[in-house]
Amino acid sequence: MNLILLGPPGTGKGTQAKTLAKRLGIIHVASGDLFREAMSNGSELGKRARKYMDRGDLVPDEITIEMLLERIDQPDADAGVIFDGFPRTLQQAQALDKALAERGRSIKAALHMTTPDEEIVRRLSGRWLCTNCGAIFHEETKPPQEAKVCDNCGHALAQREDDKPDVVRHRLETQRPPAEMLDYYRERGTLLEVDGAKESDQVTKDLMAAIESVTASLAN
Repeated sequence: MNLILLGPPGTGKGTQAKTLAKRLGIIHVASGDLFREAMSNGSELGKRARKYMDRGDLVPDEITIEMLLERIDQPDADAGVIFDGFPRTLQQAQALDKALAERGRSIKAALHMTTPDEEIVRRLSGRWLCTNCGAIFHEETKPPQEAKVCDNCGHALAQREDDKPDVVRHRLETQRPPAEMLDYYRERGTLLEVDGAKESDQVTKDLMAAIESVTASLAN
């Protein structure tokens, strides 16, 4: 069971991917986490990736895919993988499919979490982080007892630059899954769309139902 979780920033992909991985007994592979771990460990792939990241350039697809494949070749990935944060382009999707096919594997479902832009702006622009302990608060869903002060340690809360409304809208324009990539999965019958604007628990239920439909179709 190899899955992809797609969607723009602010849809809750990371949270849902971890929940699904635990429920399905598969591993959660986030490209950003792999980059950070590889660079921290000083691996050869990490060193190659750092050269690009230190210049502010995108890491080439071949390095990213090699890093992903190195991870899924480990024994704990035998039961399946849920990819989070990759692929981001049609070319990456095609390259991933080719690399998986060489291993006798394939993507069973590309789960696309759809959420209205203004809901994403509301979610992200209301988020505040503690400058000391890293605790996260939200103006609407989890407000601090005292404005802009951390409940846990009493230090000041701050808003990340990329969580400000104008920046969030720009991120949505540049980081949403491209239509051509969605069409690629749609044409293969693997694209499943789930409303990510619902409450988190309901989104999880809807994602699980979509996955179960795929499992049932494979069984038949």
